[in-house]
Amino acid sequence: MDDSGVGFEGSRFIIVGAGGGIGSALARRLKRLGAQPVLMGRNAEKLEGLSHELGAPAWAVDAANGAEFDAAAAAFAPIQGIVNCAGSVLLKPAHLTSDSDWSDTLRTNLTTSFHVVRTGARLMMQTGGAIILCSTAAARIGLANHEAIAAAKAGVIGLTLAAAATYAGRNIRVNCVAPGLVATPLTAKITANAAALRASLALHALGRAGKAEHVASAIAWLLDPENDWVTGQVLGVDGGLGSLRSVDR
Repeated sequence: MDDSGVGFEGSRFIIVGAGGGIGSALARRLKRLGAQPVLMGRNAEKLEGLSHELGAPAWAVDAANGAEFDAAAAAFAPIQGIVNCAGSVLLKPAHLTSDSDWSDTLRTNLTTSFHVVRTGARLMMQTGGAIILCSTAAARIGLANHEAIAAAKAGVIGLTLAAAATYAGRNIRVNCVAPGLVATPLTAKITANAAALRASLALHALGRAGKAEHVASAIAWLLDPENDWVTGQVLGVDGGLGSLRSVDR
């Protein structure tokens, strides 16, 4: 997507999960556009390296801990937007998914997203702004062995829609991206396995994996105040996985 940078100059955006593939790509893009990214996540080492590269503030924090995250985010107020790029991938059928697997998946994906919405709404209640969450195409179609992650990410979609309705009157826009297979360190177990990669790509109408920059571009577009008539949307950035079946493959 095209984002010229108009409207980004001087704006401050908190990025949760900034040390990951999509989060770091977003931080770099926002910095190029003249915005001030604030880097947050659990991996202090990754945040430190990105902070040094971009000259951006970083704070190691677990956004699944509501009180801890509230305090960290409040230190950077006022903000114009907040994004949750934190997440995990669990590919197991339900009968092989442990209670710990289930709890960790919900905590990392859904609880973190809820805290991002809650904290973001509190910080932007008087000023308006944008909240962006990350779901997955797997939450909108049936994919084998995705029970836990699909349930958690479907919850993110429900959270997006409800929060968009709740905070529209406060001029807080809440949207969500739903990627397909994106080549990042998080998906390395899939992309590094030839058979798994081939099977996954066969499900994508475009026949190729996405890049972190594809998703970062979509998020930046949703953050852009020039697009301030967009809220309550789930944007598939997925090579067609969530909606198409190609007859050519």
